[in-house]
Amino acid sequence: MFRLNPVASTAGRRVNRPISSQMFSDPLHESVVMAAWERFLAGGDSSEALRDAVDGSWQRCQLGQVDPAQSSGPPPISESSLYLLHQAHGELLDLSSPVMAHARDFLSETGTMMALADPRGTILSIEGDRHTIDDGQSIHLMPGGAWSELVIGTNAIGTALELGQPVQIHSAEHYCEGIKRWTCSATVIRHPLDDEILGVVDVSGLSQTFSRHTLGLVVTTASRIENRLAAREMELRYRLLEATMARLSASGHDGMILFDRRGHPIKANGVAQSTLMQRGGPFDLSRPRRLQALALAPQSPHAPVGLPEWIRPDWLHPVTDGGERIGTLLVLPGVQRASRPQVVADDDAAPAARGDAVAFAHLAGTSPALRDVVGKATQLARSKVAVLLMGETGVGKEEFAQGIHRASDRRDGPFIAVNCGGLSRDLLASELFGYAEGAFTGARRGGHAGKIEAANGGTLFLDEIGEMSPDLQPHLLRVLEQGEIQRLGENRARKIDFRLVTATHRDLRREVAAGNFRMDLFYRIAVTSIQVPALRERPSDIRELVAHFLSHFAAEHGLPPHVIDEPAMACLEAYAWPGNVRELRNVIESMLLMADAPSIGVRALPVEIREGIGFEVPPSTCALPRSGLRIDHAERDVIVDTLRTARGNLTRAANLLGIAKSTLYAKLEKYRLHEEVSSARSQEDFAPPPSPHLK
Repeated sequence: MFRLNPVASTAGRRVNRPISSQMFSDPLHESVVMAAWERFLAGGDSSEALRDAVDGSWQRCQLGQVDPAQSSGPPPISESSLYLLHQAHGELLDLSSPVMAHARDFLSETGTMMALADPRGTILSIEGDRHTIDDGQSIHLMPGGAWSELVIGTNAIGTALELGQPVQIHSAEHYCEGIKRWTCSATVIRHPLDDEILGVVDVSGLSQTFSRHTLGLVVTTASRIENRLAAREMELRYRLLEATMARLSASGHDGMILFDRRGHPIKANGVAQSTLMQRGGPFDLSRPRRLQALALAPQSPHAPVGLPEWIRPDWLHPVTDGGERIGTLLVLPGVQRASRPQVVADDDAAPAARGDAVAFAHLAGTSPALRDVVGKATQLARSKVAVLLMGETGVGKEEFAQGIHRASDRRDGPFIAVNCGGLSRDLLASELFGYAEGAFTGARRGGHAGKIEAANGGTLFLDEIGEMSPDLQPHLLRVLEQGEIQRLGENRARKIDFRLVTATHRDLRREVAAGNFRMDLFYRIAVTSIQVPALRERPSDIRELVAHFLSHFAAEHGLPPHVIDEPAMACLEAYAWPGNVRELRNVIESMLLMADAPSIGVRALPVEIREGIGFEVPPSTCALPRSGLRIDHAERDVIVDTLRTARGNLTRAANLLGIAKSTLYAKLEKYRLHEEVSSARSQEDFAPPPSPHLK
């Protein structure tokens, strides 16, 4: 339903028009607007005949003493000054250039041109119809020309900058007489992280080219440029994290906070918040904000200036990559405390240390990959910042979330887990936020507290956060930013305090670039992140995991102890486990329930595992040797069997094994299978590998 706004008609009387029409010009009111302009210059009231955007702009022009008799904008800046301006806005030009070029042919057909201007209204580049570009030079609508309101009066570029929103200015609506034969539409380009205005995109032409659709074109163009800016920002942040990850992960007493080139904090180590508190820094990592002093000026190699009092310049460490300054690492020296001798006399001593020790005890495995991740999780558990767990499906992200909770100072509070991918949009909304009585048909009497509210004082674990509906994401962001929640159908805000841990198997950076996940929410939930390794990255843990699951399920199902024999264990270790620990867990439970003897052999393996490692179980015995069995033995035998099946054709063998031909060559070298290749070969098209050993 439209709100109505009074606007003057061609007969001079007031009519009601929808306020949505305020966005567009109306050529049918040309004579009315021209009469209003003359009346306005004579000191009369013309507001009833004008759209609000135009009326407000004329008022600003008059206050700014803009000459309405101007025939054009001022002469463009010099070529050298324009070059420096291009240098300062090089990234905006690079990212917008292909977008504007894409519209070139369309613009030529409509007799219009597209201009890109900087935040001060100076035109940087122009694309479009050549004749229109030539006409534009007569009013200095060209690169280097200044088109702010205070320079050339009401126009789409200058007025869009003043209002920060899309604007269409047609013919008589221009304030200066010399440009009233033009029509133009423009909107601002904002940085996707903090909404800072970076420039303006404008489409202009002579009055007869007017179209309401040009406003949609500039809005779409600006959006595409902003999407490219977002992708660029993600790429830079990824490089920034890669350049500093080793240092951020190192243990120590110094707090470290990583800032991007615009002064946004994007990563912190586990002791950063506590060190900040010790140093008296008024900066809350649970609600990070931009530090303008740490924003890097374009093309500037110099250190930031105007630092807050709590930051010393020598604590700032520039981060560069390929000779480019891409961010700043703030290193807060840990406050040295006087050491006191400590005596642990009984079980009540050092509860925090003991809590850390047992928090992750439920994770079976001793591989370096697992221990490294457990160490990071233990360190992060002591802080209050949000943690994002990344990893493939089935790697055990919820187990790590529970460990972080148990190792934190909220261990006595609730641990509430919600799978965002397992519920419909509406059900997830009610589960997370709760609802008031009568909020919808079937709502529980007295209302219902949501999972977020239930996590108050403890930890909220949102699994598969990447599956959350885009329209729910801003509501979660509001909860995280304001520390309060409103149940659905309720106006009362409830204060909450919880630790957030999220998990995803998706690449959220790509989801942000694709527009499926909010960038501001991503950086809110990913203050710190942990990559949980896949099972294939820690094969040495398989034996311990198998023993753990055998013991667990035997007790759960009331069965006697069982063991996996060596040939079967070798098969389990040789398998790639695409479903990770969850798949291994299910396989062991199934094998245990189907076992007819205390020792479980190869014949009990699921078909997909046997096929996955490439061999068939003989009728009476396993195809693998039973003595001195290791993973490489199993792999060698699989390759030999495949060579025989492929009759020595290495291309076919590589396809059967699901590996690259170059990888197969390396395996042949590793296991010295030269004679096996020769004996299996029966095809004339067999191509010997490039290795001299296989000639």
